Amino acid sequence: MLDIPVIETERLRLSALSERHFEQYSAMLADPTSTRFVGDGQPLDRMNAWRSMAMLIGHWALRGYGMWAVELKDSGEFIGRIGLMNPEGWPDLEVGWMLRPDFRHKGYATEGAQASLDFAFQRLGAERAISLIRAENSESERVARRLGGRQSTTIDFLGSATLVYIYHNPDRSN
Repeated sequence: MLDIPVIETERLRLSALSERHFEQYSAMLADPTSTRFVGDGQPLDRMNAWRSMAMLIGHWALRGYGMWAVELKDSGEFIGRIGLMNPEGWPDLEVGWMLRPDFRHKGYATEGAQASLDFAFQRLGAERAISLIRAENSESERVARRLGGRQSTTIDFLGSATLVYIYHNPDRSN
């Protein structure tokens, strides 16, 4: 088993993705509003949702960090994924988020992403992190700004215009 830390915030528990999350994880990835700004923008069928989950869990084994399942502390309900990524081909350590539709616009993405950034800076000693946000994804831009991110550039990433938001470790000089 992998040693994936559990992080608790005021309202959330970030824990290892597991098979018990799969039904809701698969439903989230089958929803076009969840996937429109990720990858090729297309929803995933169950087989590819399984592959996605397996890749995210494998990222922990390869890098020692990754995405967490996000659950509401009071109910244990799975509401999405939030965490850190830096797979082959990525420009830098990324903090990212995806929430099930019913749980958007409640501050959960900001709360979980801040916990992920704290983990990156305090536990991993990262000097900086980024968020890769499709140019038309204004909701994620608002989250990035609430986290203290600043847009540094726009790149062509995976065939789409993508904004690069940068977060700097407050304990290190820039």
